[in-house]
Formats: sequence, C-alpha cells, structure tokens
Amino acid sequence: MSQRRLFVTTALPYANGHFHIGHIMEYIQADIWVRFQRMQGNQVHFVCADDAHGAPIMIAADKAGKTPQQFVADIAAGRKPYLDGFHIAFDNWHSTDAPENHELAQQIYRDLKANDLIETRTIEQFFDPEKNMFLPDRFIKGECPNCHARDQYGDNCEVCGKVYSPTELISPYSALSGAQPVLKQSEHFFFKLSDPRCLAFLDQWTQSGAVQPEVLNKISEWIEPGADGKPKMGDWDISRDAPYFGIEIPDAPGKYFYVWLDAPVGYLASLKNWFDKGGPRALGEPRSFDAFMADPATEQFHFIGKDIITFHTLFWPAMLHFSGRKTPNAVFVHGFLTINNGEKMSKSRGTGLDPLKYLSLGMNPEWLRYYLAAKLGSRNEDVDFNADDFMARVNSDLIGKYINIASRAAGFIAKRFDGQLGEVSADGDNLIDHLQTAAPTITALYAEREYGKALREVMLLADRVNAYVDQNKPWELAKKEGMDARLHDVCTACIESFRLLTLYLKPVLPALAASVEAFLQVQPLQFSDASNLLGAGHRINAYQHLMQRVDVKQLDALFEPPPAAAAELTVPGGEPIADTITIDDFSKIDLRIAQIVNCEAVEGSTKLLRLTLDVGEGRMRNVFSGIASAYAPEDLVGKLTVMVANLAPRKMKFGVSEGMVLAASHADETAEPGIHILNPWPGAKPGMRVR
Repeated sequence: MSQRRLFVTTALPYANGHFHIGHIMEYIQADIWVRFQRMQGNQVHFVCADDAHGAPIMIAADKAGKTPQQFVADIAAGRKPYLDGFHIAFDNWHSTDAPENHELAQQIYRDLKANDLIETRTIEQFFDPEKNMFLPDRFIKGECPNCHARDQYGDNCEVCGKVYSPTELISPYSALSGAQPVLKQSEHFFFKLSDPRCLAFLDQWTQSGAVQPEVLNKISEWIEPGADGKPKMGDWDISRDAPYFGIEIPDAPGKYFYVWLDAPVGYLASLKNWFDKGGPRALGEPRSFDAFMADPATEQFHFIGKDIITFHTLFWPAMLHFSGRKTPNAVFVHGFLTINNGEKMSKSRGTGLDPLKYLSLGMNPEWLRYYLAAKLGSRNEDVDFNADDFMARVNSDLIGKYINIASRAAGFIAKRFDGQLGEVSADGDNLIDHLQTAAPTITALYAEREYGKALREVMLLADRVNAYVDQNKPWELAKKEGMDARLHDVCTACIESFRLLTLYLKPVLPALAASVEAFLQVQPLQFSDASNLLGAGHRINAYQHLMQRVDVKQLDALFEPPPAAAAELTVPGGEPIADTITIDDFSKIDLRIAQIVNCEAVEGSTKLLRLTLDVGEGRMRNVFSGIASAYAPEDLVGKLTVMVANLAPRKMKFGVSEGMVLAASHADETAEPGIHILNPWPGAKPGMRVR
C-alpha cells in the first residue's frame, strides 16, 4: 500500500484562557488518529495554533494592562504542560497573529474578491460612545424581547433561548462601559455565500462524504431553499471596524477581518511555518508548503467540536474552493464532554475536570486517554465522564486484563529461562493466530475513528489470553517436576500475545507502549508487525511494573468541591471567630477586584440590589447583593469592590447570581454602623486578585 500524505488539525483554541478538558479530549482524539496513521506507514503533518484575534482578546488585554500580542504570548506560554502532560504530539504550534497568517488571509480575500464574491454594504450597528468603538454582539446586554429576562447578551437569551439581533434588545447597554449604545452606520465587507455558485458547491461538497451524516442533516437546512425559495444561509459579514485586534483588510483603512475569517486560515499558516522551518518530510514528498498543498495526493482533515460546525463545514470550504485552494477531505465533528451522566462541567460546583489538577495529583495521563478513547466513536455524540466508571474501566481493562498478562508470565521467563523466549506449541499458536487475524478489523476501526469499538475488540482478545493463562496456570506448572518446557511454552505464548495487544493499544497508550518496547527489547511497533513474532531465543528485559491502579482518593481529590460559602460574608463584630482554617483552605477562595459598571434596584425585593460587575474577564457578571438598605444604586456605579469570583452561580427568583461581593456588618445588619461594602484604594484594577 502506497504511503498517504495527510494534513491534520484540531480546532484552534481561543487565546484568552488556558486549556480546559474539552480541548484535551479533542486533542487526544486527533492524536490517536495521527499516531495510528503513522503506525500504518503514512506521512502526517499534525499542526495547530492559538486563535489570537478579536475584540474579546483586545479588551481583556487592555484590562490586564498588556498589549494584545503580550497577552496572547502569555497564554501561549502555558500550553506546553498540557500537551506534554497528556502525550499530545503536535508537529507545530503557531499563532494566527503570525506573518504567515496575515499574508495567507489577505491573499485568500484578494482571490475571493477577484472571483466577484466580495461586496460592501452600509449597515447599522451599536456603537459605544464612551469606548468609541463598535460593539460585538456579546458586548451588548439588555432585556430579552421575548421573555424579558434582564442582562441578556446581544445575540441570544440564555433564559428562554430566543435568538435575535442586538437592535431588538430592550434597554440595551454596553457591557464594557455601561453606557447606552447608539446606532451608527458603517461600511462592511461581505462574502457572498448566498451566490448560486457557493450554494451549488456546498451542496456537492457536504454530500461528498466530507461530513458525518448527522452533521449533514444539521447543515443541509442552511443550503436548501426554504418556503420563500431562498436559502437560510445569507451572506457573511467578514469585516470589523477599528479599533480591532486582527488582520487589516487590503486597501480598506480602518477595516479588519472578522476573527472567524482568519482563524481557520491559521491551519494553513501553521503548516506553512512548519514547512518553512524545515519540518521533517518523507522521501519524495513535496519540499515546499505551496507544492504540498497543490499536490492532488495531499489529504486534509480537521477535528472540531459541534459548536463550530457552521464555520468549518460551510464558510471554510467555500473560502478555500473559491480562492482556488484544496478543500478538506473531511471534517470530523465530536460532541461535548459531560460529567456523571450528562451534567455540564462546572469548577465552582466541583464537577469540573481540571487537566493540570489531574496531572498534579499524580494521575496517569494514559488512564484518561484510554477512558476517553473507550467512549469515542465516529459520530457527533457527547461523551460522559463518570468517576466510578473511569476507575472500573482502567483498573479492570488496563490493569486486570492487559498488564496482568505480562506480570503473570515475565517473571518466570527471567528467573527460569534466562530472559529468553522459547518455542510455542499448538494451543499457543492457535491463541497467537487468533490475535493476529484481528489486526485488519482493529485497523479498520481506528481508521474510522471508532476507538471505543477498537478497544472493545482488544479487550476481548485480552480476555482470550487470560483464559489461556487460567487454563494452563503457569504458577502451578512452575511447582511441578518435569514441566519446565511447558512452563516456557505457556509463558512465551503470553509474552508474544502481550506484544500484539500492546501494538493494538499503542495509538492510545504511546508512553506505556514505549515502556513495553523497552521491556521486550523491540523496535517501535508498527501495524505491519502484527504478522511477525519475537521467536524462540529472543531475549527480554526483567519485568518492572508498568502501570498503577486508580486510587479512589485521587478521584475524590480531583472532584473535591470548593468549600460552601455563606450568602453574604461579614466581618465578625459581636460574633465569635470562625473555626481555624489553613492557608490551603483560604487559597481556594478566589477574591477579585471588581468594578460596579451598573447597579439597580430589584423589583419585588426590598433587600437586593442587582450589580453588573467587571472582573477583568472580558465579560460582565450579574450579582445580587443584600445591601439595598445601605446604598442607593446610583451611589455605587463606577465604584470598585471585592468579590468572591469562584463561587458557584446561584439561581434566584430574580435571576442567576454569578458571585458574591464582600461587605462588613454585625450579625444583626440593622445595628449600627450598618452594612459597609468593601471599597479598595485607588489604583486597584478590575481582575486583580486579593491575596
């Protein structure tokens, strides 16, 4: 079989925060497939990059007192421990703010324009008169026009789910300054996705097998004509006005590409950077990025989450095709990761799975790789992490079934037979032959990303080997006179079988496989090795324990919820001092400087005020506080205070409260001197941590 040339990416993480477990799941899924392809002898270039542009990063950087470039660089500097920790081996990691991406994005735009697929229109959008900038939808808040919930974003209501335009909001305000935005006209650039040429191409491409059937069902409605004969998909606004952190549109001063135009171009930019740096390439492979992408033999694949389907299965292939470039061979879409039977992850509720915390607790990264792989298939389906199931699968499958085979046989080989394998008799040959004949099935499942099914096949094989061990009982053979030859035979069959199982598990467990290769004294395993045996006389090293069991204490620590917090924190006065805590207890409480952007009375409550707080996150928080008896709302607007930022959101009668501001009072809040909200000294900035 001739070698394939593959270009593989995962979705670019937005560079405004560290990796979460959803990123890690996607990267593990792609990494397994890449490792499998390489074990098949195929050449793979596996790249990614930070998605570095857009208003949220620009605003977050400003609040942090940094340039956007420095802000993104600081985020990027923290990527390595996650990737190395979970054995995720990208060939290259780049940034969408790199020169390659500026050049490629601008050239793609020029090519689309030359193809008469770019046009300009004058539109109206909200403008913040205090910040002197046009507001992205997510930076406009107001009252939902459907259910009248307050403090909803400018694109959809999180209470009733209604989708709308920002201009439909009731009493809109800027989430950046609290100012009432004004409508202002601006010239914008549009990619004409509704052009019949685009619709015809997308209809053909999406039905070519490039997307999963369930994804096709979802996106078809955007292409097919509706009741009015027009497709649901309109033209795509690809421009944003200055100030904006992004890539300038050629010959359009003050205009920048919307971040979603240049973000996927980052895949190509990272690959180009990899080629320009001299990344290793196979014999006979094109030596330049342009030649590689122009080669008909090159295959392009993207792994993404289901929340960004539209951009990757409609906008992106159309951009590539009509700019004269290769379109993806396939876009592989996966679902979300949930916790304990479908619960959405939340760090504050103790249901989050923090990747670095997982590693810091000494938990084996390959436990997680195996568990996620055992749940992953080729369909766009959610994956649930259940702590009890995780421990049971790892301890039963990896330790009880797989590792157990080597531990039960290797000691006898070392002590009784000088570390050398022997001849295998008929029953051992039958066992090994059974394992070898499974190779085509397992490789086909890996190729189709049916990891769960592949691992089930491997564990059925492990069951078969363990049944052979139990039938022959090498520990009893070792005690019987004249049974050395049979003991050697049985243990050799076990080691040969263990090697085959390791080969089949290697894409999922690369570090463990490397340890096994060293133990067996073999070259890195490839799938072509499934037809071979180590053979009589092959010497193996002394066995050393390969993997520990999951300890329930580790899981308890991983999901340890934050300490319960009171509804309102008060300074003791006439109250006993609370129980002693340790510095570790205190460090779990994340106190942040917050600016009160807006404050208003809560209709139906005489105690609560509704505070809109800026905590330096690039978004606003809604917090209810029982301080109405002490403060008029207008007296608090613009003031700084301190809040508990990692308190679990609490659903109240009047809405969701996303934290807690700190105030001082006696136990009886009506007693003198009353309630006093904490007010930091001048110089403190939103987002600073109180230590």
